[in-house]
Amino acid sequence: MNMREHLKIGLVVPFATDKIPVEGPLMYPDVTFIPKGVGVRALTPEGYDAAFDAILPAAKELAKLDIDAIMVIGTSLTFYRGYDAHQKLLQQLRDETGLPVSTMSEAVVDGLRSVGAKRVAVATAYSDLVNDRLADFLRHAGFEVQSMKGFGILEFGGAERMTEQDIIKLAGTAIGEAKTPDAVLISCGGLMTLNCAAPIESKHGTPVVTSTQSAFWKALRLAGDSGHVAGHGKMLEQSAAVPA
Repeated sequence: MNMREHLKIGLVVPFATDKIPVEGPLMYPDVTFIPKGVGVRALTPEGYDAAFDAILPAAKELAKLDIDAIMVIGTSLTFYRGYDAHQKLLQQLRDETGLPVSTMSEAVVDGLRSVGAKRVAVATAYSDLVNDRLADFLRHAGFEVQSMKGFGILEFGGAERMTEQDIIKLAGTAIGEAKTPDAVLISCGGLMTLNCAAPIESKHGTPVVTSTQSAFWKALRLAGDSGHVAGHGKMLEQSAAVPA
């Protein structure tokens, strides 16, 4: 019996429309995902503000739909106001929905910890300003950020133009500039990263954690599933049990 067929996950998504990020159903084709858009306007603090304030109302709407858990998609959307604001948002979401809830930012932290990372190389879609905020968030979460490379994208949706080879190359540059990274984080839910982890790990021997894969893996785990997916890197491959 396939237990995943019974799972229903609510997604607060950064899009203006209620659209499911394409890689989620590729990872977990049997799971039902229900999206609610909040409309990020740009990959800048100003572009995030209205969308951030719409997260809690969107989650409360999803909570009415007999779902198992809620994931807030959007890494920069959830870290840009800082670590403390993120933690406060998480608590509000859990208190007001009564459901297991996480964010893409918490998911990448959990993903990094799952592969034993303490020192990280980071590759992102973002500008230097947003990268600085990510670095601060990661340090507050207990990581040593050894390198940070970004594509410098400002417009929402621009990350989708980057090819897998672009992403693999940037991650390799970040790994090369880091001293002794335990993992490389590829941050931005707009980057298409599902097929990037395996070739990076094969070439560099460095575990890969990405925004989208972490978010959907964490969402499954919130709902009681292991999140295991074969063939797409160490983080998804090794996930055979749900921690207590």
